[in-house]
Amino acid sequence: MPLTPVSTPAAPAAIGPYSQAVEAAGSRLLFLSGQIPLDPATGQLKNGSVAEEVAQVLANLQAVLAAAGASPSSLVKTTIFLTDMADFGVVNEAYGAWLGEHRPARATIAVKALPRGARVEIEGIALL
Repeated sequence: MPLTPVSTPAAPAAIGPYSQAVEAAGSRLLFLSGQIPLDPATGQLKNGSVAEEVAQVLANLQAVLAAAGASPSSLVKTTIFLTDMADFGVVNEAYGAWLGEHRPARATIAVKALPRGARVEIEGIALL
């Protein structure tokens, strides 16, 4: 099954050997790499509150989804990674507002650390 990389300058460029997202031909599935709060214009981590970090993560996910012709309502599964579960409420509120009434399956996992010192990362799978 051929894989088609999806890329947009409206989201941070990959900082390693991966794609922003990959469409699996024939399956109508889009696999979104985890997004951290990198500013796509500068490539720098958006430092600030957890609310500001999650807002940037969601904007980055939105940009990658749009590049594939999808939207947050296309998501079927997401995984949220947090370095501190005390941030769960703030992240959950922003995530819920971003999705509106759409409710994909989701897991939230506490991790020791994330790339570049980020506090939140979100990955997903969408149906095209």
